[in-house]
Amino acid sequence: MYQITRTGKAGEVLRQNGIRLENGQELEYLTFPSFEECGMVEHLVTTRLGGVSTGELATMNLSFTRGDREENVLENYRRIAGVLGCGVEDMVASHQTHTVNIHRVTAADRGKGILKPRDYENIDGLMTDESGIALATFYADCVPLLFLDPVHRAIGLAHSGWRGTVCRMGQCMTEAMAEAFGSRPSEMIAAIGPSICRDCYEVGEEVAEQFWQAFGGREHCGRIVVQGKEAGKYQLDLWLANRRILEEAGISRERISVTDICTCHNSGYLFSHRGSRGNLGVFLMLKPLS
Repeated sequence: MYQITRTGKAGEVLRQNGIRLENGQELEYLTFPSFEECGMVEHLVTTRLGGVSTGELATMNLSFTRGDREENVLENYRRIAGVLGCGVEDMVASHQTHTVNIHRVTAADRGKGILKPRDYENIDGLMTDESGIALATFYADCVPLLFLDPVHRAIGLAHSGWRGTVCRMGQCMTEAMAEAFGSRPSEMIAAIGPSICRDCYEVGEEVAEQFWQAFGGREHCGRIVVQGKEAGKYQLDLWLANRRILEEAGISRERISVTDICTCHNSGYLFSHRGSRGNLGVFLMLKPLS
């Protein structure tokens, strides 16, 4: 398997998995042990390995808008569906524009954004309590947020770049799930997926200022924003910011898994806006009741 560069000290927060395809190719993907152990969902974070796309998009690209051949992208989805145990027609894709808008997915949405057009737009978060529907969101340095309410059998999946984070996407999702499904944050588990780490993410003062305002001023922002190497430049920790948002929303720290894998450090393994052109995908699906 690919040798991952891990940035954290907490050990193997994400599990590296692989399956051998019929052609002998290895499809690698990542999973969170906390979500696996609940036994209620199927989920995965794609890597760049195991698809059919070529060139800069090699090989598991999931974007239709980056110059890839449509048949390549669809075959990549078919391979992921095989791992999840569903069909591509069971997947529902977001329409990400750095908002905190959330769409409640139902069976009527199956296939939207992949096999058929969406009838929704500007959606960075998806949630459902219906089994057998695979929620799909996409990334190339931004933060994936995964949510599971094991009591009410509901899930949420959200894309949170710096704009989504400063607008508290994690809190928006917990509140949306509470309203739609009766979810209680104290009973939920959450995960912060592979994305760009603080060491790699430099921002200007205009972005830093928005985080200082969102987190109660410089003195309360802590290590979320730290001084960069040059005047007027700062390093932004989206992992820490999102964990703090989830905790303040009522999800306890021990029920939040935080990635230790940076997309930029691993741009040969995970698509990164700073090192490649494709999109990796995160998929989350409630298993059918037995």
